[in-house]
Amino acid sequence: MRPVRQLSALAALVAGPAAVHAYVGPGAGIAIAGGFWTLLVILLAAAVLLFLPFRMGLTWLRRRRRPASRARRVVVIGLDGLDPGLCARWMDEGRLPNLRRLAAQGTFRPLGTTLPAITPAAWSSFATGTDPSGHNIYDFITRDPRTYGPVLSSARVLPPRRSLKLGRLRLPLSRPRIRNLKGSQPFWKLLGDKGVFSSILRVPITFPPEPFGGHLLAGMCVPDLRGTQGEFTCLTETPDEGPDARGVGRWIEVSLHPGQSRRVDIPGPPAGFGANGDPPLHAAIELQRDAGAGVLRLTAGGRRLNLREGVQSPWVELTFHGAPGVRVRGICRFRLAAAEPLKLYLTAIQIDPDRPCLPLSHPASYAAWLSRRLGKYGTLGLAEDTEALDAGVIDEEAFLEQARSLHEEREKMLFHALDRTRQGLLVCVFDGPDRVQHMFYRTLDPGHPANEGRRVADFQDVLPDLYGEMDDLVGRVMDRADDGETTLLVISDHGFCPFRRGVNLNAWLRDNGYMALEDDPAGAGEAGRDWLAGVDWSRTRAFALGLAGIFLNRAGREARGVVTEAEAEDLKRELIAGLEGLADHDGQPAIRKVWDAESHFRGPYRKEAPDLLVGYNAGYRASWTGARGRVGDRVFEDNTRHWSGDHCVDPAQVPGVLFCNRPIDRQDPHLLDVPVSILRLFGVEPPAYMQGEDLFDGRPDPAP
Repeated sequence: MRPVRQLSALAALVAGPAAVHAYVGPGAGIAIAGGFWTLLVILLAAAVLLFLPFRMGLTWLRRRRRPASRARRVVVIGLDGLDPGLCARWMDEGRLPNLRRLAAQGTFRPLGTTLPAITPAAWSSFATGTDPSGHNIYDFITRDPRTYGPVLSSARVLPPRRSLKLGRLRLPLSRPRIRNLKGSQPFWKLLGDKGVFSSILRVPITFPPEPFGGHLLAGMCVPDLRGTQGEFTCLTETPDEGPDARGVGRWIEVSLHPGQSRRVDIPGPPAGFGANGDPPLHAAIELQRDAGAGVLRLTAGGRRLNLREGVQSPWVELTFHGAPGVRVRGICRFRLAAAEPLKLYLTAIQIDPDRPCLPLSHPASYAAWLSRRLGKYGTLGLAEDTEALDAGVIDEEAFLEQARSLHEEREKMLFHALDRTRQGLLVCVFDGPDRVQHMFYRTLDPGHPANEGRRVADFQDVLPDLYGEMDDLVGRVMDRADDGETTLLVISDHGFCPFRRGVNLNAWLRDNGYMALEDDPAGAGEAGRDWLAGVDWSRTRAFALGLAGIFLNRAGREARGVVTEAEAEDLKRELIAGLEGLADHDGQPAIRKVWDAESHFRGPYRKEAPDLLVGYNAGYRASWTGARGRVGDRVFEDNTRHWSGDHCVDPAQVPGVLFCNRPIDRQDPHLLDVPVSILRLFGVEPPAYMQGEDLFDGRPDPAP
């Protein structure tokens, strides 16, 4: 790592939404500061060297105190979203020979998931051994009770406590404060405290990385360089096709004649201190179109590339320059979607793993160490660009190529760690199965509304082939880990089902007298305003935001709350009675069950949950408009996006998978059982707050 450059690029989270529609996540602004830290860095480096022998001695003592283990090594392969029903179907058809071999060798079971069945909640439960009331993550976003606006659930990046104002320039005198909002502690920290080393790769909701006895590369919810959860850029000669009503992406109009060179400034992080309205820093690229050749010449980051239609570029470095001594490095990939008229797609500008301006790993040098050994890789938590596909900026083939290249990067990390982690714990999570199923589940459902006007037959094999690729990965891990001393678990956080129809809970609340809108002659308050803008809070008793459920507008909790504690219980019962069994126009029940979170949960963060958690029937989910806090024109609407499959439903309908090379007696294992079982395999007694059971209790240890 290069600490001077690290310290010259600082980041701070700013309140306010950004365009992240797939997981309705708000953004995190990046604040940039000047590089005047050289002396401090030298002193810090000297201190690290001074205390290094003491740290090495402490590590040696911890390993000497390692408890007696029932396993020398445990390897967990997380295949996000892998569905047990589809696994069973394609195993029976002979498409998944390695998973079938693993099941015959040990175990294959559906794996119970969390309430709510949402990725950040589930993987946080895997990490901590608690339900969401024990770790405080219920959704990608929650509401800020002071403003009713959306905030990221998992982390805040706050400005430094001390800064120096020089005219319009503000220079920090300390590092930004990164606040991890996830409660409890990951089980690999408990292992590290007992001298058991762990390699943790891309497990969701591990940003910011926390110190422990091992290596970790953060996963889902790592922001891009602009501070969003993934904002693409599109350079186009036809601006009329620009951002549609969803308002996604950053669009730049470019006019480029054959043989002409044109400089284009790509916007990056805010130039100031992360406050709203700060102009962005820019990185310059140069474009030149060859007449009639269908080639676009690109100069960026000191590289010259010939871009051809439909071909993804390698990672390209972009440098964003600010005040003297200030520069921030990012990386992106380019894809020439069309040569004439020009349509050039840039992925989200991601934090450069070689020179990260935010912490990506523990230890801090681990991210760069991986990059220099295995090659540059994407760092964004949500790197598969579902928004660009939904917006028509890239097509299905481009999305699949992108997902495949990200998967290959992750495979390199896995097998590198597998060779180096001869004992201890290795966990690696692959996001691709989740993202690809979200965008192609329609191909399993001929009557899906998302199929209208789109190719279906061309992509019929995408999902079975995806499962086949995961099967091949598992087979290679089995062969590499077949040493008689490795316990191998292949798990997913949830399964999948179709998403045909959306339910706008805010529209239902308005229609039934629980929500009111301000007077708005233009009608914008009805359907056109995100994030609960235009709500009359003096007449609103309940509202919905995100994918998990409903909040009461409680007096003393929300800034303009009207529901007293004496009224809250009756109101919750009333809402549950009205919503459970809520029927669509054809009589099909859309909502299967509604939970009172405070009554259902027992953990210390139960009061942070939405007051009501909504369990949809398969085929339904919170609508796109409702999830973004809009009060729509209607309660039910067809889902016509590429995003055609989902799992944010009643957890009983979307269990994950559990494969293991050891037999397990339990017929109903749960995700919460996995960390408890791993701790006990290493001879570490799980803390009392963990809720799972030992899957291997009473089973003989693996053969030596």
